[in-house]
Amino acid sequence: MKNHFLALLITCTATTLAQTDTRIYDIIQKVSVKNIEADITTLANFGTRNTFSDTLSSTRGIGAARRWIKAEFDQISLNCNDCLDVFYQKDLVKAASSKRVPKDTWVVNVVAIQKSKTGSNRYIIISGDIDSRNSDGSDYTKDAPGANDNASGMAGALEASRVLSGYEFDANIVYLGLSGEEQGLFGGAGFARYAQDNNWDIIGVLNNDMIGNIKGVDGIISNVDFRIFSEPVPPTETEKQRRLRRFYGGEVDGISRQLARYVFKTTKTYMPQLNPMMIYRLDRFGRGGHHRPFNDLGYPAIRIMEAHENYTQQHQDIRTQNGIEYGDKLKFVNFNYAKKLTAVNAISMASLAWAPKAPAKVAIGGMVAPAVKLRWEKSKNAVGYKIYWRDTTSPTWDYSRVVGDVDQFTLQGVVIDNYFFGVASIAQDGHESVVVFPSATFR
Repeated sequence: MKNHFLALLITCTATTLAQTDTRIYDIIQKVSVKNIEADITTLANFGTRNTFSDTLSSTRGIGAARRWIKAEFDQISLNCNDCLDVFYQKDLVKAASSKRVPKDTWVVNVVAIQKSKTGSNRYIIISGDIDSRNSDGSDYTKDAPGANDNASGMAGALEASRVLSGYEFDANIVYLGLSGEEQGLFGGAGFARYAQDNNWDIIGVLNNDMIGNIKGVDGIISNVDFRIFSEPVPPTETEKQRRLRRFYGGEVDGISRQLARYVFKTTKTYMPQLNPMMIYRLDRFGRGGHHRPFNDLGYPAIRIMEAHENYTQQHQDIRTQNGIEYGDKLKFVNFNYAKKLTAVNAISMASLAWAPKAPAKVAIGGMVAPAVKLRWEKSKNAVGYKIYWRDTTSPTWDYSRVVGDVDQFTLQGVVIDNYFFGVASIAQDGHESVVVFPSATFR
């Protein structure tokens, strides 16, 4: 069976080989717009979810919101025979830590982990933010419904758990509700440290922050465009790695950028009606999101969000001024659009979780030669490998060749100077790992 599969792959050309799995189409169909609308509505109706808001009320404030989220995860786990490990993770944030923190507060995250069927230590995380804010991020009394920012992202994480909990995967999937985003990314920082302390092998963090608006402040309306933000290289890289880039390239080929390309490719394969836009930037200009704390510790993490923002509906007191209606209200959310972006997350995570571990220690050679040599360390459960390359100015991997169950290969007739290269692992069912850019050279 394995040899037949490889023979089939190798006979395909780079332009005809399509990574398709009917289960992925089923996942797309199972994402429910009704569930997403109901979840966003419930979260917005807590009035405010400010990090410092009421924690005792059952109907208002962040305490009620996080208890409801946990109850939803608990119910989802019950429906899949206790397949989720659901718990709170928290850190105490002191008032002295930031001018945005008016009082000592426990920043509480809600976590649901769908365990790997194989005992793997690999983790894929989808996150949304629990908290909301009005014009003043420290004002925890006035209404801040946060329907789009970020009940939409939290609803996406919840719905992804409903759908994906019906499947088994080789990697662990974490569905995560983060708090304290608006005051300084405290929830993400705390959970990233938790993952680090537990030695998780995180292969991707998909942070969803505002996935429900289709009408931009500039008047553009689109329900097919969305953005994928990713940093170019990890901030944890060494001085040696920075020096090597001057000679060998890789300025736009860090682990988060490869994750962004993976989501782009998966979307174009299974949901070609959408227009994913890879933005070569950590986040929006001068702004931040909850993927950044994971980046800070060297993990691959990206932000998925709408393409056309409306700033009159972000971080605003609810009011009408000069004929403009301000505030992040439920009426401005497009639930069908949020469903599409939730599906993008779900299929990307499923594809990653069904793929083998990416090849390790990828190295490249071929200086002053009419061929490119690549070698790598094999991955468990991979049945083959795929070499990708692209023009140095291209944002996507445009050419590829399946090379079988080997740990090295030479691409004859390809000049190393004119392209960038990478290697991915292939599973028995065709799912591929993230592409790994070479981190070493050889002759």
